[in-house]
Amino acid sequence: MVKAVISGYYGFKNFGDEAILSVLTRHLKDLGVDITVFSSDPEFTSKTYGVNSVKSFDLKKVILSIKNSNVLISGGGSLLQDVTSLKSLVYYSLIIALGLLFNKKVIIFAQGIGPVYNKFARFIVMNLLKQCSLVTVRDEASLNLLNKCGVSAKLVCDPVYSLDIKRASNSNSVGVQLRNFKTMNYNLLHKLALFVTKNFSDRKIEIFSLQEALDLELCKKFDDILHSINPDIKTEIVTDDIINRISSLEYMIGMRFHALLAAIKCGVKTCAINYDIKVEKLANDASIPMISMDAHDNFDEIYSQLKNLKSEELLRFAKSKSFDWSDCDELFLTAAK
Repeated sequence: MVKAVISGYYGFKNFGDEAILSVLTRHLKDLGVDITVFSSDPEFTSKTYGVNSVKSFDLKKVILSIKNSNVLISGGGSLLQDVTSLKSLVYYSLIIALGLLFNKKVIIFAQGIGPVYNKFARFIVMNLLKQCSLVTVRDEASLNLLNKCGVSAKLVCDPVYSLDIKRASNSNSVGVQLRNFKTMNYNLLHKLALFVTKNFSDRKIEIFSLQEALDLELCKKFDDILHSINPDIKTEIVTDDIINRISSLEYMIGMRFHALLAAIKCGVKTCAINYDIKVEKLANDASIPMISMDAHDNFDEIYSQLKNLKSEELLRFAKSKSFDWSDCDELFLTAAK
Protein backbone atom coordinates (compact mmCIF):
# COMPACT_ATOMS: atom_id res chain seq x y z
CA MET A 1 0.00 0.00 0.00
CA VAL A 2 1.22 3.49 -0.89
CA LYS A 3 1.69 5.72 2.16
CA ALA A 4 1.30 9.48 1.73
CA VAL A 5 1.90 12.32 4.17
CA ILE A 6 0.19 15.66 3.62
CA SER A 7 1.61 18.97 4.82
CA GLY A 8 -0.41 22.19 4.80
CA TYR A 9 -2.35 24.77 6.80
CA TYR A 10 -4.55 22.12 8.38
CA GLY A 11 -6.24 21.91 11.76
CA PHE A 12 -6.77 25.68 12.03
CA LYS A 13 -10.38 25.22 10.84
CA ASN A 14 -9.93 27.53 7.88
CA PHE A 15 -12.80 26.72 5.51
CA GLY A 16 -10.79 26.86 2.28
CA ASP A 17 -7.86 24.75 3.45
CA GLU A 18 -10.16 22.19 5.06
CA ALA A 19 -12.20 21.98 1.84
CA ILE A 20 -9.00 21.27 -0.13
CA LEU A 21 -8.01 18.58 2.39
CA SER A 22 -11.47 17.02 2.11
CA VAL A 23 -11.14 16.74 -1.68
CA LEU A 24 -7.56 15.42 -1.48
CA THR A 25 -8.15 12.79 1.21
CA ARG A 26 -11.29 11.53 -0.50
CA HIS A 27 -9.42 11.07 -3.78
CA LEU A 28 -6.46 9.33 -2.13
CA LYS A 29 -8.79 6.95 -0.28
CA ASP A 30 -10.37 6.01 -3.62
CA LEU A 31 -6.87 5.03 -4.76
CA GLY A 32 -6.31 2.95 -1.62
CA VAL A 33 -3.60 5.27 -0.25
CA ASP A 34 -2.75 5.23 3.47
CA ILE A 35 -2.86 8.87 4.63
CA THR A 36 -1.19 10.84 7.41
CA VAL A 37 -1.86 14.58 7.75
CA PHE A 38 0.31 17.08 9.63
CA SER A 39 -2.13 19.22 11.59
CA SER A 40 -2.23 21.82 14.35
CA ASP A 41 -5.16 19.82 15.77
CA PRO A 42 -4.52 16.11 15.03
CA GLU A 43 -7.61 14.92 16.91
CA PHE A 44 -9.91 17.16 14.85
CA THR A 45 -8.22 16.21 11.57
CA SER A 46 -8.23 12.49 12.29
CA LYS A 47 -11.89 12.49 13.32
CA THR A 48 -13.06 14.72 10.48
CA TYR A 49 -11.34 12.94 7.59
CA GLY A 50 -10.78 9.42 8.91
CA VAL A 51 -6.99 9.62 8.49
CA ASN A 52 -3.87 9.34 10.62
CA SER A 53 -2.69 12.70 11.90
CA VAL A 54 0.30 14.04 13.84
CA LYS A 55 1.04 17.42 15.34
CA SER A 56 2.62 19.74 12.76
CA PHE A 57 5.42 20.85 15.08
CA ASP A 58 6.12 17.48 16.68
CA LEU A 59 9.25 17.14 14.57
CA LYS A 60 10.11 13.67 15.85
CA LYS A 61 6.75 12.28 14.66
CA VAL A 62 6.83 14.41 11.50
CA ILE A 63 10.27 13.06 10.53
CA LEU A 64 9.23 9.47 11.31
CA SER A 65 6.04 9.86 9.24
CA ILE A 66 7.97 11.18 6.24
CA LYS A 67 10.61 8.48 6.59
CA ASN A 68 7.91 5.75 6.57
CA SER A 69 6.00 7.21 3.61
CA ASN A 70 6.29 6.89 -0.17
CA VAL A 71 4.93 10.31 -1.12
CA LEU A 72 4.98 13.75 0.51
CA ILE A 73 2.24 16.14 -0.62
CA SER A 74 2.72 19.83 0.17
CA GLY A 75 -0.40 21.92 -0.26
CA GLY A 76 -2.76 23.23 -1.35
CA GLY A 77 -3.09 26.88 -0.50
CA SER A 78 -0.39 29.54 -0.36
CA LEU A 79 2.31 27.95 1.79
CA LEU A 80 5.50 29.13 0.09
CA GLN A 81 5.30 32.90 0.58
CA ASP A 82 6.73 35.36 3.10
CA VAL A 83 3.98 38.00 3.05
CA THR A 84 2.09 36.36 5.92
CA SER A 85 5.16 35.04 7.73
CA LEU A 86 8.74 34.09 6.94
CA LYS A 87 8.48 31.57 9.78
CA SER A 88 5.75 29.57 8.02
CA LEU A 89 7.70 29.58 4.74
CA VAL A 90 10.73 28.17 6.57
CA TYR A 91 8.58 25.45 8.14
CA TYR A 92 6.93 24.30 4.90
CA SER A 93 10.28 24.45 3.09
CA LEU A 94 11.81 22.29 5.83
CA ILE A 95 9.09 19.68 5.34
CA ILE A 96 9.79 19.57 1.59
CA ALA A 97 13.53 19.34 2.27
CA LEU A 98 12.95 16.37 4.60
CA GLY A 99 10.92 14.61 1.91
CA LEU A 100 13.73 15.09 -0.58
CA LEU A 101 16.38 14.10 1.98
CA PHE A 102 14.62 10.76 2.53
CA ASN A 103 14.34 10.30 -1.23
CA LYS A 104 10.54 10.42 -1.29
CA LYS A 105 8.41 11.51 -4.21
CA VAL A 106 7.38 15.09 -3.41
CA ILE A 107 4.28 16.70 -4.90
CA ILE A 108 3.60 20.42 -4.67
CA PHE A 109 -0.20 20.30 -4.78
CA ALA A 110 -2.22 23.13 -6.35
CA GLN A 111 -0.33 25.85 -4.51
CA GLY A 112 -0.13 29.58 -5.01
CA ILE A 113 3.61 30.31 -4.97
CA GLY A 114 4.96 33.61 -3.67
CA PRO A 115 5.52 36.36 -3.33
CA VAL A 116 8.85 35.57 -1.70
CA TYR A 117 10.63 38.88 -1.03
CA ASN A 118 13.55 37.50 1.00
CA LYS A 119 16.22 36.71 -1.61
CA PHE A 120 17.83 33.89 0.33
CA ALA A 121 14.42 32.32 1.03
CA ARG A 122 13.54 32.54 -2.67
CA PHE A 123 16.84 30.83 -3.58
CA ILE A 124 16.09 27.99 -1.15
CA VAL A 125 12.46 27.56 -2.23
CA MET A 126 13.22 27.50 -5.95
CA ASN A 127 16.02 24.99 -5.54
CA LEU A 128 13.78 22.72 -3.48
CA LEU A 129 11.00 22.91 -6.06
CA LYS A 130 13.39 21.98 -8.88
CA GLN A 131 13.95 18.64 -7.13
CA CYS A 132 10.27 17.77 -6.61
CA SER A 133 8.62 14.99 -8.59
CA LEU A 134 5.61 17.13 -9.55
CA VAL A 135 4.80 20.81 -9.09
CA THR A 136 1.23 21.99 -9.74
CA VAL A 137 0.07 25.57 -9.20
CA ARG A 138 -3.38 27.11 -9.15
CA ASP A 139 -2.73 30.44 -10.90
CA GLU A 140 -0.81 31.88 -13.82
CA ALA A 141 1.20 34.30 -11.66
CA SER A 142 2.68 31.34 -9.75
CA LEU A 143 3.35 29.51 -13.01
CA ASN A 144 5.13 32.53 -14.48
CA LEU A 145 7.22 33.00 -11.33
CA LEU A 146 8.36 29.39 -11.38
CA ASN A 147 9.08 29.44 -15.10
CA LYS A 148 11.31 32.49 -14.63
CA CYS A 149 13.20 30.61 -11.91
CA GLY A 150 13.64 27.49 -14.04
CA VAL A 151 11.10 25.34 -12.19
CA SER A 152 8.93 23.04 -14.31
CA ALA A 153 5.30 23.34 -13.20
CA LYS A 154 1.78 22.55 -14.35
CA LEU A 155 -1.22 24.89 -14.07
CA VAL A 156 -4.33 23.30 -12.54
CA CYS A 157 -7.66 24.66 -11.34
CA ASP A 158 -8.45 24.80 -7.64
CA PRO A 159 -9.19 21.32 -6.21
CA VAL A 160 -12.39 22.60 -4.58
CA TYR A 161 -13.98 22.65 -8.04
CA SER A 162 -14.07 18.86 -7.52
CA LEU A 163 -15.99 19.15 -4.25
CA ASP A 164 -19.44 17.59 -4.51
CA ILE A 165 -21.85 20.27 -3.26
CA LYS A 166 -25.61 19.83 -3.49
CA ARG A 167 -27.95 22.79 -3.70
CA ALA A 168 -30.16 22.96 -0.60
CA SER A 169 -33.69 24.37 -0.45
CA ASN A 170 -33.63 28.12 -0.99
CA SER A 171 -33.75 29.90 2.37
CA ASN A 172 -34.14 33.32 0.69
CA SER A 173 -31.31 34.50 2.95
CA VAL A 174 -28.41 36.75 2.00
CA GLY A 175 -24.92 35.64 2.99
CA VAL A 176 -22.15 38.09 3.86
CA GLN A 177 -18.73 36.52 4.36
CA LEU A 178 -15.95 38.71 5.75
CA ARG A 179 -12.34 38.05 6.69
CA ASN A 180 -9.92 40.09 8.72
CA PHE A 181 -7.30 41.58 6.42
CA LYS A 182 -4.77 44.39 6.52
CA THR A 183 -6.81 46.57 4.11
CA MET A 184 -10.12 46.00 5.91
CA ASN A 185 -11.53 49.31 7.15
CA TYR A 186 -14.63 50.86 8.69
CA ASN A 187 -15.49 52.70 5.46
CA LEU A 188 -15.94 49.40 3.61
CA LEU A 189 -17.93 47.83 6.47
CA HIS A 190 -20.22 50.86 6.71
CA LYS A 191 -20.86 51.10 2.95
CA LEU A 192 -21.41 47.36 2.75
CA ALA A 193 -23.91 47.59 5.62
CA LEU A 194 -25.73 50.42 3.84
CA PHE A 195 -25.82 48.32 0.68
CA VAL A 196 -27.26 45.33 2.53
CA THR A 197 -29.86 47.26 4.54
CA LYS A 198 -31.00 49.21 1.47
CA ASN A 199 -31.51 46.21 -0.78
CA PHE A 200 -32.11 43.25 1.55
CA SER A 201 -33.84 44.60 4.66
CA ASP A 202 -36.69 42.10 4.14
CA ARG A 203 -34.28 39.12 4.18
CA LYS A 204 -32.37 37.35 6.89
CA ILE A 205 -28.67 38.26 6.73
CA GLU A 206 -26.33 35.35 7.48
CA ILE A 207 -22.85 36.61 8.37
CA PHE A 208 -20.25 33.89 7.77
CA SER A 209 -17.10 33.52 9.86
CA LEU A 210 -14.97 30.91 8.06
CA GLN A 211 -12.10 30.96 10.54
CA GLU A 212 -13.30 31.97 13.96
CA ALA A 213 -9.88 32.83 15.39
CA LEU A 214 -9.36 35.49 12.71
CA ASP A 215 -12.79 36.58 11.49
CA LEU A 216 -15.39 36.22 14.23
CA GLU A 217 -14.80 39.60 15.88
CA LEU A 218 -15.00 41.34 12.51
CA CYS A 219 -18.29 39.58 11.77
CA LYS A 220 -19.68 40.73 15.13
CA LYS A 221 -18.62 44.29 14.35
CA PHE A 222 -20.42 44.14 11.00
CA ASP A 223 -23.52 42.76 12.75
CA ASP A 224 -23.46 45.74 15.12
CA ILE A 225 -23.18 48.19 12.21
CA LEU A 226 -26.15 46.55 10.45
CA HIS A 227 -28.30 46.94 13.56
CA SER A 228 -27.17 50.52 14.11
CA ILE A 229 -28.57 51.32 10.65
CA ASN A 230 -31.67 49.11 10.90
CA PRO A 231 -32.45 47.81 14.41
CA ASP A 232 -35.12 45.46 13.03
CA ILE A 233 -32.97 43.63 10.50
CA LYS A 234 -32.73 39.88 11.08
CA THR A 235 -29.18 38.53 11.28
CA GLU A 236 -27.28 35.42 12.31
CA ILE A 237 -23.56 34.81 12.61
CA VAL A 238 -22.74 31.44 11.04
CA THR A 239 -19.66 29.50 12.17
CA ASP A 240 -20.41 25.87 11.24
CA ASP A 241 -22.19 23.66 8.67
CA ILE A 242 -20.76 26.21 6.23
CA ILE A 243 -21.29 24.41 2.92
CA ASN A 244 -24.92 23.52 3.64
CA ARG A 245 -25.67 27.05 4.78
CA ILE A 246 -24.02 28.57 1.70
CA SER A 247 -25.88 26.16 -0.58
CA SER A 248 -29.27 27.43 0.67
CA LEU A 249 -28.59 31.14 0.10
CA GLU A 250 -30.20 33.27 -2.57
CA TYR A 251 -27.33 35.80 -2.58
CA MET A 252 -23.74 35.73 -1.34
CA ILE A 253 -21.42 38.71 -0.86
CA GLY A 254 -18.02 37.40 0.12
CA MET A 255 -14.27 37.86 0.40
CA ARG A 256 -12.71 34.43 0.71
CA PHE A 257 -12.03 32.62 -2.57
CA HIS A 258 -13.48 29.30 -1.46
CA ALA A 259 -16.65 30.82 -0.02
CA LEU A 260 -17.28 32.46 -3.38
CA LEU A 261 -16.44 29.27 -5.24
CA ALA A 262 -18.82 27.20 -3.06
CA ALA A 263 -21.62 29.71 -3.70
CA ILE A 264 -21.01 29.71 -7.45
CA LYS A 265 -21.01 25.89 -7.52
CA CYS A 266 -24.50 26.01 -5.96
CA GLY A 267 -25.83 28.59 -8.40
CA VAL A 268 -26.09 31.24 -5.66
CA LYS A 269 -26.06 34.80 -7.03
CA THR A 270 -22.65 35.95 -5.89
CA CYS A 271 -20.73 39.21 -5.47
CA ALA A 272 -17.02 39.28 -4.63
CA ILE A 273 -15.20 41.71 -2.34
CA ASN A 274 -11.89 42.15 -4.14
CA TYR A 275 -9.15 41.88 -1.51
CA ASP A 276 -6.82 39.61 -3.49
CA ILE A 277 -5.86 38.91 -7.11
CA LYS A 278 -7.21 35.34 -6.89
CA VAL A 279 -10.65 36.71 -5.98
CA GLU A 280 -10.51 39.23 -8.81
CA LYS A 281 -9.63 36.49 -11.28
CA LEU A 282 -12.48 34.27 -10.09
CA ALA A 283 -14.94 37.16 -10.37
CA ASN A 284 -13.78 37.95 -13.90
CA ASP A 285 -13.84 34.30 -14.98
CA ALA A 286 -17.31 33.70 -13.53
CA SER A 287 -18.64 37.13 -14.64
CA ILE A 288 -19.85 38.15 -11.18
CA PRO A 289 -19.78 41.72 -9.80
CA MET A 290 -17.02 42.97 -7.50
CA ILE A 291 -16.80 45.46 -4.66
CA SER A 292 -13.40 47.11 -4.15
CA MET A 293 -11.77 47.38 -0.73
CA ASP A 294 -11.94 51.19 -0.85
CA ALA A 295 -15.69 50.92 -1.62
CA HIS A 296 -15.65 53.63 -4.29
CA ASP A 297 -18.04 51.59 -6.45
CA ASN A 298 -21.48 52.43 -7.80
CA PHE A 299 -23.48 50.21 -5.46
CA ASP A 300 -26.72 50.65 -7.38
CA GLU A 301 -24.98 49.21 -10.45
CA ILE A 302 -23.52 46.36 -8.40
CA TYR A 303 -26.97 45.50 -7.05
CA SER A 304 -28.40 45.49 -10.56
CA GLN A 305 -25.61 43.15 -11.78
CA LEU A 306 -26.05 40.87 -8.77
CA LYS A 307 -29.84 40.67 -9.13
CA ASN A 308 -29.60 39.89 -12.85
CA LEU A 309 -27.15 36.99 -12.49
CA LYS A 310 -28.47 33.68 -13.80
CA SER A 311 -28.01 30.64 -11.57
CA GLU A 312 -27.81 28.40 -14.63
CA GLU A 313 -24.83 30.34 -16.00
CA LEU A 314 -23.00 30.13 -12.66
CA LEU A 315 -23.56 26.37 -12.52
CA ARG A 316 -22.38 26.03 -16.12
CA PHE A 317 -19.18 27.92 -15.29
CA ALA A 318 -18.44 25.72 -12.25
CA LYS A 319 -19.05 22.52 -14.21
CA SER A 320 -16.64 23.67 -16.91
CA LYS A 321 -13.78 23.46 -14.40
CA SER A 322 -12.28 20.07 -13.63
CA PHE A 323 -9.20 19.31 -11.55
CA ASP A 324 -6.69 17.18 -13.47
CA TRP A 325 -5.58 14.31 -11.22
CA SER A 326 -3.73 12.33 -13.91
CA ASP A 327 -0.12 13.30 -13.07
CA CYS A 328 -0.71 12.95 -9.32
CA ASP A 329 -2.38 9.58 -9.77
CA GLU A 330 0.51 8.25 -11.81
CA LEU A 331 2.90 9.12 -8.99
CA PHE A 332 0.62 7.66 -6.32
CA LEU A 333 0.17 4.38 -8.19
CA THR A 334 3.87 3.89 -8.86
CA ALA A 335 5.30 5.30 -5.63
CA ALA A 336 5.66 1.99 -3.80
CA LYS A 337 7.37 0.20 -6.69
